Amino acid sequence: MVFYALKRKAAPGVDGVTWEEYESGLEGRLVDLHSRVHRGAYRAQPSRRVFIPKPDGRQRPLGVAALEDKIVQHAVVAILNQIYEEDFRGFSYGFRPGRSQHQALDALYVAITRKKVSFVLDADIRGFFDNLDRGWLLKFLQHRVADPRMLRLIQKWLEAGVMEEGEWKDTEMGTPQGSVTSPLLANIYLHYVFDLWVDAWRKKCAHGDVAVVRYADDNVVGFQYRAEADRFLTEFRERLGKFGLELHPDKTRRIEFGRFAERDRKQKGEGKPETFDFLGFTHISGKDRNGNFAVKRHTIGKRMRGKLAELKQQLRQRMHEPVADTGKWLKSVVQGYFNYHAVPGNTDTLRVFRWRVTRLWRQVLIRRGQRGYLNWARMRRLDERWIPIPRVLHPYPRVRFDASHPR
Repeated sequence: MVFYALKRKAAPGVDGVTWEEYESGLEGRLVDLHSRVHRGAYRAQPSRRVFIPKPDGRQRPLGVAALEDKIVQHAVVAILNQIYEEDFRGFSYGFRPGRSQHQALDALYVAITRKKVSFVLDADIRGFFDNLDRGWLLKFLQHRVADPRMLRLIQKWLEAGVMEEGEWKDTEMGTPQGSVTSPLLANIYLHYVFDLWVDAWRKKCAHGDVAVVRYADDNVVGFQYRAEADRFLTEFRERLGKFGLELHPDKTRRIEFGRFAERDRKQKGEGKPETFDFLGFTHISGKDRNGNFAVKRHTIGKRMRGKLAELKQQLRQRMHEPVADTGKWLKSVVQGYFNYHAVPGNTDTLRVFRWRVTRLWRQVLIRRGQRGYLNWARMRRLDERWIPIPRVLHPYPRVRFDASHPR
């Protein structure tokens, strides 16, 4: 049942109804909701807008839907997934059943190391979720969805607006980040705007290798030839412009990257190849222990500093809690961080992260103590008991990729 798939502790929407409250009398509530949806009497409620901090210090707006809206949206997404999974391209990884960020990272690594990639386009679509054109989105949906009731439901959610500080605001463009439907609607939009187009472009316009990996609105395209990379960038800008979108001028770059990048740049006296960021990792053009080309991946420095700043604030809030309770919490948080970032070649970065977490905890313990001093021998015992040691938790990209893509 869709209801039991919802997060029980999720924040309520504008109606203030929590999961536990709705569960009381659940069967009757669901029968009534089902009836309203089929009669056309169901009314979407505005999303409650909240803001969460981004690593760069800015605020990301999220829309928290009312609980009944979440239930109906989950049901609609389940139906649409069955339709669109037949259409979506293999290089699209974001928010799809059975696909993950690490699969996208694996695919990118394999593409760069196995294809003739010498240039990488790191493209950032400016404010994608806020600038998505609803008129185009509905046209795209009508191309595959014949049921008018389904289309009306989606239109109701798009037009419901948001509540911010008690005031209703209309949102003429975009789809609220954080809603159940937003990831799928974004994928449908970019399937038509980007995926189908880039697939045709590399078959008809490119003479060299072209590798594509997309995760939601974050995409990386690799090229064999500089001229084709530059041509693609120009035509990509034009393509996005037709659908109300644009590339971020400061975050979109074409760089030399690949097995010959270091050699070619050295010959031109241009120094080491530039790096690019994708899904939490900085990708570096380097070599393995045998001197062969390899893509090194380290946690993005800015992201790690942001996480440490967040932990510092939370540790201060927990200053007067029992040491063991804080230790258990830290163990969970640090292990969760490692579960994502502990890829081959990144353990040195994670050791630095662990060391800084230990220092932050020590500073808090010193501040709450009477003597104002905590020797490192005792701190080391706490550190060894509670803070996990970083270990590689993911296989090498090519190994996992080959296992999931048998030839």
